[in-house]
Amino acid sequence: MNTERYHRQLILKGFNSQSQQRLTAANVLVVGAGGLGCPALQYLTAVGVGHIGIIDHDVVALSNLHRQILFGTRDVGKLKVVAAEERLKALNPDIQFTIYPYKIQKFNILDLLAQYDYILDATDNFQSRYLINDACMLLNRPLVFAAVARYEGQLAVFGVSDDQGKKTNYRDLFPIPPSKGEIPNCEENGVLGVLPGIIGAMQAAEVIKLITGIGKPLINKILSYDLLTQQFYEIKIAQAPANTYQLPNTEIEFLEMHQTDNHLEKELIEIDTLMLENLKASHALIIDVREIGESPRLNPIVYKQVPMSEFDGFLNQEIVQEHIVLICQHGIRSVAAAEQLQEKYGDTKKIYSLKGGLARYQAFFSNQQA
Repeated sequence: MNTERYHRQLILKGFNSQSQQRLTAANVLVVGAGGLGCPALQYLTAVGVGHIGIIDHDVVALSNLHRQILFGTRDVGKLKVVAAEERLKALNPDIQFTIYPYKIQKFNILDLLAQYDYILDATDNFQSRYLINDACMLLNRPLVFAAVARYEGQLAVFGVSDDQGKKTNYRDLFPIPPSKGEIPNCEENGVLGVLPGIIGAMQAAEVIKLITGIGKPLINKILSYDLLTQQFYEIKIAQAPANTYQLPNTEIEFLEMHQTDNHLEKELIEIDTLMLENLKASHALIIDVREIGESPRLNPIVYKQVPMSEFDGFLNQEIVQEHIVLICQHGIRSVAAAEQLQEKYGDTKKIYSLKGGLARYQAFFSNQQA
């Protein structure tokens, strides 16, 4: 343990070397690397949490930068998890990071959350919040929740028992998910950039309190903050009446609860160059999602280049080919792009990602340059 790095917190009353060791041994998953996730990640990294997972399928956009302070202008077009990891490693190289460049969904969430001791929900939509909440309750994982909109933020700790042995969850606040589009999100309502910074840092503080045992976490309480008046107020959360909602007791119940009218999500298929050649022969659409100027430069007749920074616009186009292959330098951006296409097309098309990217098969692609 680097005592010099953590000296200012080690000399705190009530905080000692054992507290720091608990942080070093902790595993924390941050779901979402946006306005809330960026400040939370910075402070969890700085304080010395030993292993931090980051899951986010999105790329950095210029409109993110007023609030997502881990990123700079040069990061526009990069996967958020990749850009975040680079900055966080520079902040504290002693921390182990695991990044997941895809969307959290019902078919992958249980395996992912089971690897971590504490979950921090930094998402911005109701579908993800209910999904994360129900998975945490099934797996008995503490959940630090937050939400922001316009000039107000909320913060709570779910899934942890209080002194009377009672514990609450997100459904005790909102038993029934709102209809799609019923409540506007930040993209529609707007948010002042400093607000998620304040609330995200408070999320990190709650995680630190849970890990070390210092202070009183917001168990069975929701804290509301009004930026315009600098006022805080707390509301106690009571367990909702019986039969108001149902939580899953098994993995099967969890999957059934989150079944939708949409297509069933499926595992993303990753392929090697042999399979790529077979798909090429069947006239598959092969998309290179690297940015312009990255090398090696591939034959544009065979490999259609759609940089990740332009991929959102490309999603508005209709693809006629049945088979679609995504490739990039290391197989990270291609996974994120494939996830987005899979979300759009479901079972109507076969979508693949080249595992390991061009770097793994450098000799193969060196013969296919333009």
